[in-house]
Amino acid sequence: MKKILVANRGEIALRVMKSAREMGIKTVAVYSEADRNSPHVRYADEAVCIGPASSKESYLRGEKIVEVAKMLGVDGIHPGYGFLSENATFAKLVEENGITFIGPTPEAIEVMGSKLAAKEAAKKFDIPMVPGSEGAITDIAEAKVLGEQIGYPILIKASAGGGGKGMRVVNSSDELEEQMQRAQSEAISAFGDGSVFIEKYVGSPKHIEVQILGDNYGNIVYLFERECSIQRRHQKVVEEAPSSCLTPEKRKAIGEAAVKVGKSCTYIGAGTVEFLVDEQLNFYFLEMNTRLQVEHPVTEMITGIDLVKEQIKVARGEKLSFAQEDLQMRGHAIELRVYAEDPMNNFLPDIGKLVQYKKPEGPGVRVDDGYEEGMDIPIYYDPMLAKLVGYGKDRAEAIDRLLRAIDDYKIVGVKNTLSFGKFVLQHEDFVSGKFDTNFVGKNFKPEYLKNEADDEMEIAALVAGHIFEGGKRVVGQKTNNGRGNGKSNWVRNRSSYRN
Repeated sequence: MKKILVANRGEIALRVMKSAREMGIKTVAVYSEADRNSPHVRYADEAVCIGPASSKESYLRGEKIVEVAKMLGVDGIHPGYGFLSENATFAKLVEENGITFIGPTPEAIEVMGSKLAAKEAAKKFDIPMVPGSEGAITDIAEAKVLGEQIGYPILIKASAGGGGKGMRVVNSSDELEEQMQRAQSEAISAFGDGSVFIEKYVGSPKHIEVQILGDNYGNIVYLFERECSIQRRHQKVVEEAPSSCLTPEKRKAIGEAAVKVGKSCTYIGAGTVEFLVDEQLNFYFLEMNTRLQVEHPVTEMITGIDLVKEQIKVARGEKLSFAQEDLQMRGHAIELRVYAEDPMNNFLPDIGKLVQYKKPEGPGVRVDDGYEEGMDIPIYYDPMLAKLVGYGKDRAEAIDRLLRAIDDYKIVGVKNTLSFGKFVLQHEDFVSGKFDTNFVGKNFKPEYLKNEADDEMEIAALVAGHIFEGGKRVVGQKTNNGRGNGKSNWVRNRSSYRN
């Protein structure tokens, strides 16, 4: 494999290209008109514009992407995540044109792309399941009978999608008909498929996922777990590896269950098996993502394994170079997704120009991004600016390093989630590890950030009024930031609220 095309944009395209370059592989970028000046376009050895800004007219044009790949003599296509990464039709189209799809087989994508089909496949391997419907539910009378059998609250979920779309919590039979209609309507709008199913709603779960890798020779290993319970709108915002709640015995059990899920669809490449974990640490299969995950860097940090390189090696026919017993966890890693969103306004996306953009550096800090100072944040795509990772010898050091990195990250021009990330990392429930997927709903209120921001502005006004002379602080109360250095609140938070 001498040349690959990355069918994606931004930070994930750039991240894939960097690993490919280290392997001596040439890269091709595809881009929309909105991304003409993006770093991933300049970094690639070759780049081709495939359409207007809208993803439907550019990054989702599978036939156009394959046409470009054939024109430039590409050996393989890496889909990244999002867009066409879990599109079985695209994977099949790539293979039919004599190009290697750097991912699982179209058949595996198809099976695991449907939550109902995935559950059916996993059942054959005795994977624990949340009680629920055997198949799609369309009849409201049938749904009410099932709801009474399972016991309320129940969860209605779209079979074809994720990201919280087509998902509704129902607390009683009186709500069922309305919530089911809403879920079906949203599922049709988002995925073109209104199929929904019903399962027991686990009230205070942890969301824990397991990274697996498989090759073409039947070998599948698990690279431990990631804790992904800090979510807003059912989407992850803070992830870490390993989870602080699992015992060694549970870690082994959930890892082996993930491998069984992989075997149920003869999985090849990198994939993620997601589980719900209740308060007694019972785990239940949720779904499988047949691609690289956004949060894969935390797994790379604790294992020392480059998952993109492993994807490429498997795609070109190599056996896994390690067995399960060779894998070890070292240290702890936490990732904050830095979004161009306003956490003080229900996390609504923000657009604008990056007037100032300076990434943090230093020991234990990793930044995966695809933006530079002066660039505009487009409205057409996911609003994630970067993935910010803190790594340390243990969880406490990882938290400290990520907090320091947040302080050092300067973003001016768009509202962002740095301040929210700092709120999470300093909250006692997060620090203690005693949190679940309800963390944001239970603990976060926008005014918490507003109060901090108001303090920031007041102190900044004092600075402008020459209260600080010669670079020395002459007034102001010292505060302790929870890390024992006694810096003033201004010094500690000077770049967290550059919104």
